[in-house]
Amino acid sequence: MPIDLRSDTVTRPTPAMLQAMMQAKVGDDVFGEDPSVNHLEAMAARLFGMEAALYCPSGTMSNQIAIKCHTQPGDEVICERQAHVYIYEGGGIAFNSGSQVRALEGDRGRIRAEQVSAAINPDDVHKARTSLVCLENTSNRGGGSCYDLGEISKIRKVCTDNHLKLHLDGARLFNALVAGEQDPVVYGGLFDSISVCLNKGLGCPIGSILIGPAAFIRQARRVRKVFGGGMRQGGFMAAAGVYALEHHIERLAEDHAHAARIRQALEKKGFVKGIMPVETNIIIFEVEEPYCAKSIANELKEAGVLAIAISTNQLRFVTHLDISQEMVEQVIKVIESL
Repeated sequence: MPIDLRSDTVTRPTPAMLQAMMQAKVGDDVFGEDPSVNHLEAMAARLFGMEAALYCPSGTMSNQIAIKCHTQPGDEVICERQAHVYIYEGGGIAFNSGSQVRALEGDRGRIRAEQVSAAINPDDVHKARTSLVCLENTSNRGGGSCYDLGEISKIRKVCTDNHLKLHLDGARLFNALVAGEQDPVVYGGLFDSISVCLNKGLGCPIGSILIGPAAFIRQARRVRKVFGGGMRQGGFMAAAGVYALEHHIERLAEDHAHAARIRQALEKKGFVKGIMPVETNIIIFEVEEPYCAKSIANELKEAGVLAIAISTNQLRFVTHLDISQEMVEQVIKVIESL
């Protein structure tokens, strides 16, 4: 089988995770009667020091529910121009919430407090009402870049001073927490809502958690139902999430170390023009002309390594739960042979 570095979404449950799923106690979650779902939600809320949580099928859904709850039609949402909520969620901000986007040029997917402050519209009937700021940590298109906590605190103050809500797309937040040795409770104190994916680095087959105040989660539960996200015996999948939170967080450091090793190999290749700083488990590199990303991806595939060309001259590798040390060494050999 090929070594799949296309994304950390390609992982499969470990035998122990599958066993936890098979042994899950379940009920009807729409009735609030699935004990495994309830346990996962309580566990996630407690982990971040927040009041409540909502289990959702996907990170896109949990982000879109949050945006819907925080905005009204005609509002404006501030985010970075390559944010997942803006470019990878099917136009959901417009379709689901009737809001528009103010997309800011950031540094590897990260925006600064002064940019947010300058982007807030005045109280003018000609302007959309700015109501929400969305951050992404880590940033996918930023090469797995991590926000500085001090900068997030500054953005929080701007939001508070201007009566804006602050949402975190934390699809890979646990990667940032492990890389920065940070406490999730600190994040719970900075954001009005947090979305955390279970189906990326944590290795679950599906699922995302939306976390926030109890009143917000009550509203989010109604929106989830409208979006078609109400699940019945969701506990079989929720049990995977419980297992992941108990066993798969600290091991993310292995993925980061594997990414760093692959970066070192890429640095030695003449066809590589530049590599984004590797902070977590994502490696984005640019190829020199006359080479193109697609041709390099095809050569890698022929050698048994799968990668994604994310633009005409950029490729992405993502390390994850299913990538072993032996696989990393094989990837390095393939890179050296190109």
